[in-house]
Amino acid sequence: MLDSLVISQLFILATAHFFAVVSPGPDFAVVIKQSVRFGRKNAIYTSIGIGSAILIHVAYSALGIALLIKQSPWLFQLLKYACAVYLVYIGVKSLQAQPAPADASIAISSTDADESLSSSFKLGFITNVLNPKATLFFLAVFSAVVSQETPALWLGVYAGYLALATACWFSLVSVIFSSDKVRQKFLSFGHYFDRLMGVILIALALHVVLS
Repeated sequence: MLDSLVISQLFILATAHFFAVVSPGPDFAVVIKQSVRFGRKNAIYTSIGIGSAILIHVAYSALGIALLIKQSPWLFQLLKYACAVYLVYIGVKSLQAQPAPADASIAISSTDADESLSSSFKLGFITNVLNPKATLFFLAVFSAVVSQETPALWLGVYAGYLALATACWFSLVSVIFSSDKVRQKFLSFGHYFDRLMGVILIALALHVVLS
């Protein structure tokens, strides 16, 4: 009985998570920005940061804190504003991007040294932790799917799967958008692309506040 319960829960979680993670949002925008601007390694570290943040969402959802956040309008608004401020901060930094040197190349790009791997990880982690869309997703899924009879061990399995699946998906996005062919197209006008991503991030911040 328990085996069929946890298998069905995992299947529903995996299906819902797939559609949620592939939908465009702050995480997707940040990973694309990192891929084009800083390259594959930084983008993958950002992806791992996003995946790691999933563990936080699962933890507070399992403990019922997500429901507290949703039922406390001021607390949820605080989360939304924090997310918006952070997205605006990233967006403004992107708007300040400068052209790469004329002799820059993909193999040795001057932009690659501008952001450490730890900073890339933190960017992904904070972006996802503050994302109210993620909070609502885990609140809805855990309220509707995960029962009180689900053992703590299986909650850990769910958390591990969701974190790993998220990191893998965005790592795939990183690989695609950081390929030499794609980066070559953006190299000559990379600062314009970065500024465009800045506008998109600021627009996402407004969407978060108004939604």
